[in-house]
Amino acid sequence: MYFNNLHILWFVLIAFIGLVVGKFISYVDEKLVKSEKIFTKHFFIDVLKNYDFNYIIMIIIATLYVFLLYKFGFENDFFKNLDLLKYIILIPMLVSAFFIDFKYRIIPNRLNMTIFEFGLILTVICGYNNINMAKDMLFGMFVGAGIFGIITLIGGIIAGKEAMGLGDVKFMGAIGLFLGASNVAQVSLLAFFVATICSVVILAVRILILKKRDEYIAFGPFLVISAIACIFLPENYIWITFINLCNSLSNLIMKPFK
Repeated sequence: MYFNNLHILWFVLIAFIGLVVGKFISYVDEKLVKSEKIFTKHFFIDVLKNYDFNYIIMIIIATLYVFLLYKFGFENDFFKNLDLLKYIILIPMLVSAFFIDFKYRIIPNRLNMTIFEFGLILTVICGYNNINMAKDMLFGMFVGAGIFGIITLIGGIIAGKEAMGLGDVKFMGAIGLFLGASNVAQVSLLAFFVATICSVVILAVRILILKKRDEYIAFGPFLVISAIACIFLPENYIWITFINLCNSLSNLIMKPFK
């Protein structure tokens, strides 16, 4: 049986790899939160003894890996598989950022630095094959960090406090290396849109039902969801949808005046 010109066994294999990677990420998350060393001389023993399987993370990564293989396929030429390779590397770190920020409201510097380091390595590899792609990846880093850096700066001036955590700024700069300039801008747009809608609902539930006034909502999970959506959606789909939405709203508002 074949899917997208690949035998089903390839999908089974990458799903198994995703489960293994998910187990590793569960172990790494604990270490990151506790600021402990990950790779020690007893690393493999520690991982094997860690029976606290996070099946949610494992299933999410395995599922995303299967979709990645279906979307990008697999070629005999190494450079034709760069998109598949870079997202196989990025996806586990995105999932890690989601769960850590959701639970602890922080994206660890070590995680951001790891994303950044892998991004630079892949930028060099991509530059060897296509210099324009490497330039776009580097520009994506500046666009991602720049957008959120400006928001943080303006928020600090107006409100007297950070409008956004510096971890989010570093995170967007790092994933900008993987996504490129246009995609990281689309991620920012989608994240703000989704966060606005979800934040209203979450705050309403907290205040009206739970009687809590804790207004802080971690923004990292929205960035992760938007980044994953951008990976799988067609090119420029978010831009096109946003433009069409704006046109529809404009026509709706101007209709009474026509």
